[in-house]
Amino acid sequence: MRPTVEKHKGGAYDGGTSRGRRTSARELMNDVPPLFTRVDISAGSAGPPARSSPAGDLSETNRLLQEMVAQQRRSCDLLTELLAQVSLQQRQRAAELKTWKEANPELATSCRRAAESLSKVHTEFLASIAQEAAENADDFTDSEYALGEFIDRYGPRLAHFNGVLQLFAQLGAPLPPSEASAEG
Repeated sequence: MRPTVEKHKGGAYDGGTSRGRRTSARELMNDVPPLFTRVDISAGSAGPPARSSPAGDLSETNRLLQEMVAQQRRSCDLLTELLAQVSLQQRQRAAELKTWKEANPELATSCRRAAESLSKVHTEFLASIAQEAAENADDFTDSEYALGEFIDRYGPRLAHFNGVLQLFAQLGAPLPPSEASAEG
């Protein structure tokens, strides 16, 4: 039989065989059952699911499936509208570019030559930047200042160079074969 513990003004006293002996907090804690228990919350430990009528489940499933189909149809409609809008803009841009090239054939040829020449310079520029980045990679990881200096030094120049090269490439690109054959 476990001795009872009584609370008195002076503290906790063991009510068992050694009356009047003061017990420590540790002894009291050992006598108390643990507050927390291990609870298994895995999927296999759950009880059986509540059963509802099969007709209710089927009607709910059918309703949800119909809603999903309606949402998918709406998504398809929206994607079709978006595709039509984007392709309209692309066709308009292509028509404008074609008109410009037909009105400025010498300039289009010059842009093509410039794009070819600048492409070589661009490749050499990228190679030198890549080599410097590889050589200073440790500095970049150790110092945010060094990385910032590298980006400030080459970032704007590279971005502008890419923009100019892209512009020359677009303006100097030959007309697609289907459009070129329609002219001749």
